[in-house]
Amino acid sequence: MKYTINTKQKVLVTGATGFVAGWIIKKLVEAGVCVHAAVRDPDSEAKVSHLKHLSQKGPGSVVLFKADLTEAGSYDKAMKGCATVFHTASPFILKFNDAQKDLIEPALAGTKNVLSSVNATTSVKRVVLTSSVAAICGDTIECANTPNGKFDEHNWNTTSSAIHQPYYYSKTLAERAAWKITEDQDRWTLVVINPALVIGPTLSGKSTSATHDILRQLGDGKMKAGAPPFEFGVVDVRDVADAHIRAAYIKRAVGRHLIFNEVQSLLGLANLLKEKYGTAYPLPSKELPKWLLWLVGPIVDKTFSRKMISLNMGQKWVGDNSKSIEKLGINYSSLKASAEDMFQQMIDQGEFHKK
Repeated sequence: MKYTINTKQKVLVTGATGFVAGWIIKKLVEAGVCVHAAVRDPDSEAKVSHLKHLSQKGPGSVVLFKADLTEAGSYDKAMKGCATVFHTASPFILKFNDAQKDLIEPALAGTKNVLSSVNATTSVKRVVLTSSVAAICGDTIECANTPNGKFDEHNWNTTSSAIHQPYYYSKTLAERAAWKITEDQDRWTLVVINPALVIGPTLSGKSTSATHDILRQLGDGKMKAGAPPFEFGVVDVRDVADAHIRAAYIKRAVGRHLIFNEVQSLLGLANLLKEKYGTAYPLPSKELPKWLLWLVGPIVDKTFSRKMISLNMGQKWVGDNSKSIEKLGINYSSLKASAEDMFQQMIDQGEFHKK
């Protein structure tokens, strides 16, 4: 599907140091776009040096701006003169102390603050929001109750809460808030990207997402006895970035877009890595029985509540990605290559020790 990137118009990317954001910025800079990159601390070389480096790699440029999700008006300066806003900033963490403070409030307040700035910035014509499949489906068991046994962009997560799947709940609240704000105006349009589990290398060279925690547990021996029987959609980070850019520049792009290549399990991810790394690292070779997880899971890891295990482990994850292919023209990448790229980068970072 053909589309044209308008290199004369500036764009804003929030959460610019994030996993997906880095690849969005890289693709835009290579196309010749001036990117306003909003970060918490533009003076932190450790976090922003890779963004500065991107300006040397293409005809476009990166201009850093200081902004904070929780501060109203924080994005006004960065957004000035921009035609498109990519709102990618939102925490994706599996371990936290306070779900309300660490996940829900930043996601919801951040979306409201960014879109409040959009309403105040007349140059903005389109917003591309990074939501998640978590806003579409909460527990895997829900798949069985959807039409045709699979979920798509018409579905909404109705089962998550602040105490059950709080990350999923945060993404649902944030996306619903975005649609409500959109409905109350008619100057700019909102297009939403709903990726499943995102894998692949980071541009910064550092682990920045909860996905890295998952691969870390596959490779460091924590799942050597067996992997939990958990299924999910998986997609390469570069495909997710491509989806964002297409959503921004394909004028007819509307609504939500479920983004994933194929369905995998934790054991399936390990199997993608075994050909290259199986003899050197303690990757799992079997799945744990659900009853054992139910019995000891909450004791070993508080993120594994018995409710979460019952409603997700051993259940079939079935989604429909046809809209992303037909309306955005996404050509999905090899997940084996994605997993190997990510795992190798983590090895290079010293994340694992060989057997």
